[in-house]
Amino acid sequence: MRPQILAARSSQLSTATERSSSPHQPPATQEVVSQVPLTTTEEFKAAVAAAKDAFPSWRSTPVTTHQHVMLKFQELIRRDMDKLALNITTEQGKTLKDAQGDVFRGLEVVEHACGMGTLQMGEYVSNVANGIDTYSIREPLGVCAGICPFNFPAMIPLWMFPIAVTCGNTFVLKPSEKDPGASVILAELAMEAGLPKGVLNIVHGTTVCPYLFPHLCYHISSHSI
Repeated sequence: MRPQILAARSSQLSTATERSSSPHQPPATQEVVSQVPLTTTEEFKAAVAAAKDAFPSWRSTPVTTHQHVMLKFQELIRRDMDKLALNITTEQGKTLKDAQGDVFRGLEVVEHACGMGTLQMGEYVSNVANGIDTYSIREPLGVCAGICPFNFPAMIPLWMFPIAVTCGNTFVLKPSEKDPGASVILAELAMEAGLPKGVLNIVHGTTVCPYLFPHLCYHISSHSI
C-alpha cells in the first residue's frame, strides 16, 4: 500500500481515505509514490474555522514567544535538511543538490523571522507639522492563506507562513498537489517547534477540485492571500 500524504488541520496530522485521495506520480519515474488527500468542503471550512479560532490567542501572544518558536523551527529544519531535500527529489525530480538549495533559501526567511521583535516595531515622528505628530502601528491581519506552485516545494511555503505567523497571523497553506510532501514535513516541524493548535493548517486539492480556490477567496480576505 502506498503511503499517504498527511493533511494538517488544527495542528494535527490526519490521513484521507482512499476514496478521497489522488495518486502522486513524480516525473522521474511516473510511478505512484504516495496518495494525496483531497480536502473536502467540510474539511476546508474546518481548517479555516480552526485558524480563526486560534487567531485571538496567537495575536495576543508576546512576539518574543513567536520568535522562540521560529528559532526552534529553523533548528529543526537544519536537523532534517537531508530528509526535506530527499523528499523534494523524490516528488519533484530536482537533483539532490538543487533540492538542498531549495530548502536553504527558504531557511533564510525563517532566520529573518527570528528577528521579528525589531521588525515589528512601529514608528513615531513628532512635529511633522505645527502641533502634529505621526505614528504607525503594525498589527496582524488575521487568517492568511498561501497557494503554492510546484517548482520550489520548500522555499515558497517558507517564504509565506513563517513571516505571517511570527507577525501574529494564522495561516492556511495549500501546497501543490504535484509535490506536497515538503509542506507536510515543514508543518510537522512547526508543530514540534511549539506552534499552537490551529495556527498553521494545510489543505490539499487539484485542478479537479473546483471548490477549493473559490472557498479560499471567499472565506479569507483577499488582501491576505
